[in-house]
Amino acid sequence: MQTSNNTVLITGGSTGIGLALAESLAKLGNTVIICGRRKDMLEDAKRKNPSLTVRQCDVSKEDDRRDLDAWIRENFEGFNVLVNNAGIQRRVDLTKGTEDLLRSEDEIDINLKAQIFLAAQFVPLLSRNKESAIVNMSSGLGFVPLTIFPVYSATKAAIHSFTKSLRYQLRGTSIKVFEVIPPTVHDTYLKGRPIEKAAWTVSSAEVAEATIQGLEADEYEIAIGPSKKWVSSSKNELDKIFSEVNH
Repeated sequence: MQTSNNTVLITGGSTGIGLALAESLAKLGNTVIICGRRKDMLEDAKRKNPSLTVRQCDVSKEDDRRDLDAWIRENFEGFNVLVNNAGIQRRVDLTKGTEDLLRSEDEIDINLKAQIFLAAQFVPLLSRNKESAIVNMSSGLGFVPLTIFPVYSATKAAIHSFTKSLRYQLRGTSIKVFEVIPPTVHDTYLKGRPIEKAAWTVSSAEVAEATIQGLEADEYEIAIGPSKKWVSSSKNELDKIFSEVNH
């Protein structure tokens, strides 16, 4: 697909991969809209990148998703690319029962439910364009889970499955469905942690660059860095990698 002259909505676009991708797409001549929960971070992104349009929105909430849909329809007639990027990652120790699950935001609602509902919500609008796309951000951890992040890893495995189904269902439409599969990104969730500089991590900028290259090549599963091996490995190979990354 073409990577210029699009109107792109990126959820979770004020930091990390979302912001890096927004900046790269804006430089290519796209109209880029980013949304996120934190107003201060959106304003900071706008100060650094004046061409971006920002919208405060919590995509895990039904009312916010509905309002986002209405706002996009009213203001961006040419909207043709949805990037489902919003996500959170929480360390969860299941030996404590539900303690860690209850003390923070719901990863399932933000990482999985929101992506599914936004994709379905925007399909009728996107299908009006001759060329449009849904880009779902999964993770290499959906193939090789990092056990300190069990819920995050599980949601990304589910996104992989959902994206395959969505791509098949939309095969007769103008909507191309992409999955971006980065390994762990060291300048977002892992920043300041001991495994930040592990050999199997990459930067947000690397993910953005590889994503754009994959979109241009119509590479529907865009595996990045170490994820390329993880996605294509046999079960025995995956078990070995699993042991290595969780050592």
